[in-house]
Amino acid sequence: MRQNASRDKIQWLRSSPFLALHAACLLVFFCGVSPAALAACVLLYIARIFAITAGFHRYFSHRTFKTSRLFQFCLAWLGTAATQKGPLWWAANHRHHHAHSDTEDDAHSPRRGFWWSHMGWFLCERFDETQWRLIPDLRGYPELRLLDRYSAVPPAVLAGSLFGLGAWLRHAFPGWHTSGLQMLVWGFCVSTVLLYHATFAVNSFAHRFGRRPFQTSDDSRNNLLIALLTFGEGWHNNHHYVPSSERQGFVWWQIDFSHYILTLLSWLGLVWNLNRPPKRVCEKGGAVSFAASRK
Repeated sequence: MRQNASRDKIQWLRSSPFLALHAACLLVFFCGVSPAALAACVLLYIARIFAITAGFHRYFSHRTFKTSRLFQFCLAWLGTAATQKGPLWWAANHRHHHAHSDTEDDAHSPRRGFWWSHMGWFLCERFDETQWRLIPDLRGYPELRLLDRYSAVPPAVLAGSLFGLGAWLRHAFPGWHTSGLQMLVWGFCVSTVLLYHATFAVNSFAHRFGRRPFQTSDDSRNNLLIALLTFGEGWHNNHHYVPSSERQGFVWWQIDFSHYILTLLSWLGLVWNLNRPPKRVCEKGGAVSFAASRK
């Protein structure tokens, strides 16, 4: 316990890139804003939140659908570009969370404090290493191991590309009033910080605030706002009740953008064998949620 306590301290030096990204967002007051920069911010948020929710979570962590090795790598690269470490680290950590949800061994339970569950655990030493024993189905892919080892490469490539794009736009379309720094700040820094806190909110808010149509052994809850921000991850009680389901919004009014996009991709043949929740579970969840809303 004493050893774990020392490893639970925030590693400020190792966390400096995370903190620097937050500080860099203040540069919006220096570089200004343009429609192109805002578009880059929104589009990269959408693309990367999908890669996290559908890729890192529903595919790598829970294997709720199947895809080709090429598309698997595309999801892994785009998810790693969200600057939340590599796909193997993410999947192993999340599987550990499900095995110990809201117990003393859970890495990010709000029972240890709201800010710890939101981001403190992400900045300490104890959870920095990939738990290889939890991902025997994934560790055999050398390309995924490389991404996990060099997880800073995709974000660096994205940041550099955005700076270059902004510099080109400044000369090619001066009327757009953009620049390399502006595209970097809005397209990468602001978008990435928003991604951080949307993802972290599932650990913190969705274990504290919302409804519980299903009785689970943890504190998971359904939260519409978190679902909208994370493309469906806010239906967290549903997910903890049937973690093998690709679809997390069990009834029609539970908006689940990741499920809609994965369904479209299945029509295109890029993914297949999407696991569905049992019909009786959907009916029960809908009935309980409806009854709760009338109280």
